[in-house]
Amino acid sequence: MAISLASLAITLHVCADSCFRYSLTEPPCTASGYLRGKSHSCNTENYSECCKDGEMYPQYQCSPPVTSSTPAQMMIVSFAINGDGGGPGACDGQYHNDTEMAVALSTGWFDGGSRCNRNIRISANGRSLLAKVVDECSSVEGCEAEQNYTPPCPNNVVNASPAVWDALGIPELQRGDYNITWSDA
Repeated sequence: MAISLASLAITLHVCADSCFRYSLTEPPCTASGYLRGKSHSCNTENYSECCKDGEMYPQYQCSPPVTSSTPAQMMIVSFAINGDGGGPGACDGQYHNDTEMAVALSTGWFDGGSRCNRNIRISANGRSLLAKVVDECSSVEGCEAEQNYTPPCPNNVVNASPAVWDALGIPELQRGDYNITWSDA
């Protein structure tokens, strides 16, 4: 008996602090290539990982589908001048201070800038807030000055300013990488 993969739906339950339910009716987003790392001094103020010589980092052109409650990993990043977010925001060419509700989305979710300067809704810890998309967290490029010499982002990341973390009530000891959900506002 032959089964067509095009008509196969997969449901996956992922549980950590809370459970997320994925239902995929399309092929999953897989790595489109790999980037060989080059080490350099990077700003690690918010737990940023620096590239390592010769390490192979996956690159993604895509991200998981956006839903009304899209699971993601939120990482803390400063979009300020000399912050660990690298250069100015891709959306407006500006830096954003740590008190702004600002985010960067993985390449697939950034969608060529279609979400630039729009708000997304982020939910965690029973709280929900709006934050403005100001940048792309490149899932393709990395290990260069523009990316603070950090590896390409995974395909399911929302980089968020310290203000977002504060508003969600996430304690300092839990900052760095946190399970959230998000949606277009």
